Amino acid sequence: MPATTSVTLNTGGVMPTVGLGTWKSKPGQVEHAVEFALKNGYTHVDTAAGYQNETEVGQGIKASGLAREQVFLTTKLDNPDQMYPEKALEASLKKLDTSYLDLWLMHWPAPMTRDGKPNREYDWLDTWKTMEDLYLAHPEKLKAIGVSNFSVEYLERLLKVARVVPAVNQIELHPSCPQDDVVGYCQDKGIVLTAYSPLGSDNSPLLKNETVIKIAAKYGVQPANVLISLHANKPMHTVLPKSVTNERILNNAKIIDLTPEEIGELHDIDKTHHFRACHPSWTGFGGLGFPDCK
Repeated sequence: MPATTSVTLNTGGVMPTVGLGTWKSKPGQVEHAVEFALKNGYTHVDTAAGYQNETEVGQGIKASGLAREQVFLTTKLDNPDQMYPEKALEASLKKLDTSYLDLWLMHWPAPMTRDGKPNREYDWLDTWKTMEDLYLAHPEKLKAIGVSNFSVEYLERLLKVARVVPAVNQIELHPSCPQDDVVGYCQDKGIVLTAYSPLGSDNSPLLKNETVIKIAAKYGVQPANVLISLHANKPMHTVLPKSVTNERILNNAKIIDLTPEEIGELHDIDKTHHFRACHPSWTGFGGLGFPDCK
């Protein structure tokens, strides 16, 4: 299929395919990155309370000169805030200096204490129920809600009781972590996938992979463009390349059409070179139901 420029969520809302990711983008850099990206064709920005840069992301959006409704803005509920979603939502809106979010995600199904330890006395499913309450009561503040880092096992538990089907599941996706089970399940349920760490994170071996280099040479682009374009060539996918340098922000937006054979070749990389940039065990809740993390 030709690469998409946007996808339609189960809410009817439209989400641009390529967004600027801001994980590890520090205050002092991220304001400029957001402003520059939005002045140069991007219309989708992804942040999180846990990144501790929402204030600066909001400043970058304002500095871009774009009207708020021209930008698709995502942020995420932090793990230690799972007991207080309403308070956390108001804090994010205030920091981002906006009256609404286009998408609000539960960052991990992993409630934590303030000092970052797993809180086993609280159930993330109760957090989701409160997020649903807020979404249904305040459509003027929340255009869509979703999840992040959810395996099939966790999605099945959620959907058994959900009043609102998540609009998005944001997960690590790249040729060495294709997560076909999660992708297939979400597509079947009408849940859009957002790929984070599409390059396999910093200094990724994927950028030197022979298959990636071969396809990049064919189209006259950088290996990063192939890895980002992979997701734009799949139905119901969006993707979050991240950078704070002007040149890379511009380059990452160059999306190419890939053939089905090339997509297959990229997927085959996982058979011999599987890895995750972000293993869920850091949460203290083990593998969170992901088969390759058990």
